[in-house]
Amino acid sequence: MPRQQFSSSLAAILTMAGAAIGLGNIWRFPYMMGTYGGSAFLLIYLVFVLLIAIPALTGEWALGRRSRGGTITAFASCYGPRTGRALGYILVLGMLCSGSYYLVVIGNVALMTWTSFATGFAGEHQQAFVQQLDHGLTRYLLALAVLAGILWVAYRGLHEGIERVSKLFVPFFFLVIIYLTFRTLSLEGAPEKMRLFLIPDFSQITPTSVFAALGQAVFSVGLGGTIMVIYGSYLSPKASLWRGAIATAGADTSAALLAALFIFPTILVYGISPAAGPTLLFESLSQLFAQMDNGRMVGSFFLLALLLVAFLSGLAALEVVFGSISDDEDTHGLNRKRTIILFGVVEALIMIIPGFNPGAVAVMDLLFGSGMLALGSALAIIGLTWRLKQVAVASEFGASTLTDFLFIWLKWVVPAVILAILITSYIH
Repeated sequence: MPRQQFSSSLAAILTMAGAAIGLGNIWRFPYMMGTYGGSAFLLIYLVFVLLIAIPALTGEWALGRRSRGGTITAFASCYGPRTGRALGYILVLGMLCSGSYYLVVIGNVALMTWTSFATGFAGEHQQAFVQQLDHGLTRYLLALAVLAGILWVAYRGLHEGIERVSKLFVPFFFLVIIYLTFRTLSLEGAPEKMRLFLIPDFSQITPTSVFAALGQAVFSVGLGGTIMVIYGSYLSPKASLWRGAIATAGADTSAALLAALFIFPTILVYGISPAAGPTLLFESLSQLFAQMDNGRMVGSFFLLALLLVAFLSGLAALEVVFGSISDDEDTHGLNRKRTIILFGVVEALIMIIPGFNPGAVAVMDLLFGSGMLALGSALAIIGLTWRLKQVAVASEFGASTLTDFLFIWLKWVVPAVILAILITSYIH
């Protein structure tokens, strides 16, 4: 399907996925911070956002805008038809794998939202919720329901309606996060516990921690040679890549910090392990809402907003798969609707692994959510700067001293840092 036939509102949906309003920073960032070094991890993450994520984001947008296509088309334009298509398909299938456990997490959010509206989390309802969350078939069926909803929206082309509804929920979503931050910091003992937790201890940092911090910076901004490449193909030639990248990274970092500020005081006060893994969000929020005044009402609408934003992020992730493959001119007979059906079935099969094995979520997240995305971003930048040369960057950014510096930074520093950390982590 030609690019111009897609709804322009899809660009806004993909922007949301790369910005910080998705589920990733509310679920993933506190978990990563708690697991890989606490506040020391936070400092390393901020350095990576500034020096790696923002420049790489401009590069991925530039590649997408220049190619005017999805991941497969973009990589073919710089690596050649055979090699480029092979790399593009690897990254698209990696997105399919990362989407599998992401949909399981969204299903958990759906369960939590229903529980909050139906019964709340006070008393025995908290234990009942945890038991449901631990039931493999329940997790899988909920993820399957989320996938079915995404496939229906993608098949029917209903992106615009969801975007309009999200404009009401997203501001509310952020306002409630700010409110929850103040409430959690007012818990007895929370300020002191939080102060101690925020003192960085760099002895906890390992090569895996550095790799995880890089992966979080890549994940939360939406890098990986996938989502932001296909979004870049929708950008106007006059749009400022620098301003957009800084705004996206700024929103992302702000949401990550807010997530840490309202989740960590809760888990420290109630004795939940910061390294509890993917269940960290659900354990901490259910405890908080059960103790808060009007917690059930506030929590229910917050979770509803979170669910919608998470759904948008899941839609954007799978749109990379549907859009990139249906854009590929060599997939004879595989149009957009057939692509949605075929890879929807494939996604349902992959989801069996994280759906019935919660421990697989953390492993898949490190492999696909950090490793594959970091590698994909490095390959996108290498393709832009080494295969298309400096003229490609100059044509997207305009000739200037800053563009010359950016080209050198993207060509030599960004991919070298990413690949070095990937290799060091693998050896370690």
